[in-house]
Amino acid sequence: MPSQQVLEEKSTEVEAIKDILKEHKLVGIANLKKVRASQLQELKKSMAGKVYLRVLKNTLMKIAIDEMNQAELKKLEAYLDGSNVYLFTDLNPFKLALLLERGKVKTTAKSGDLAAMDVIVPAGNTAQPPGPIISQLNGVGLPTRIESGSVWVSKDTLVARRGDAINEQLAGVLSKLGIKAVELGISMRAVYDNGLIITGDQLKIDIDATRKTLIQENQEAFALAMSITYTTKDTIKPLLQMAHQKAMALAVGAAIPTKETIGDLIRKANMEMTSLSGAIDKAKPKAA
Repeated sequence: MPSQQVLEEKSTEVEAIKDILKEHKLVGIANLKKVRASQLQELKKSMAGKVYLRVLKNTLMKIAIDEMNQAELKKLEAYLDGSNVYLFTDLNPFKLALLLERGKVKTTAKSGDLAAMDVIVPAGNTAQPPGPIISQLNGVGLPTRIESGSVWVSKDTLVARRGDAINEQLAGVLSKLGIKAVELGISMRAVYDNGLIITGDQLKIDIDATRKTLIQENQEAFALAMSITYTTKDTIKPLLQMAHQKAMALAVGAAIPTKETIGDLIRKANMEMTSLSGAIDKAKPKAA
């Protein structure tokens, strides 16, 4: 049985966790699998003042959550397994996930690692002399040739798709070629934000794709507003310019003289006079 001192220490830790939970509106759970201690320390430094990181025992976290008796918070219990780091903050959950994503570093793969992206070996010089390397490259599906005393990869080749397990042979080849196919860092499993549970998959945002979508939707909204003459601070100026152009065209067409149309009307009258004069000259009978 645990000693009284151990029980008191656990009780004190649970109370401390409860205090932390009360101080922050967001609680995040991130996976510590394959995260190096040095990385975690660097992340703590970079997030100091914005995010409080703690590696806690899942059992103590569960006790603290149960004692707080909040139904929504208890949904986090589904993620209280494995090796976790807990993040406490008042940041937007998507901003937090983005900070963690940017904190990841690429590294060479070891046997059993999962590819963090589609791994493509580019065509070119491997800087390796002919020898056993040829069979190693061929063994993972890389076409090769020998040129200028070096082994070359003949064409860009996909050797692993994102999420694929990398075997020992491929890991060795990628290491020799200096290709980093694995990312090390903290991956969000879930966050609790003011009563809402958001899973890690829901927190992943493609920033570039989202930016392109917003730009396109903004352009379409602007075109629609212009077509239905809907006034906003963005459309009022071009709408007035378009209305002015139409009014000018109408006034000139109807020969209504104003200080703005008089110049165009005179030029129009001159052109019509010149055209008429030319037509009359052509219609006159030629002298015998």
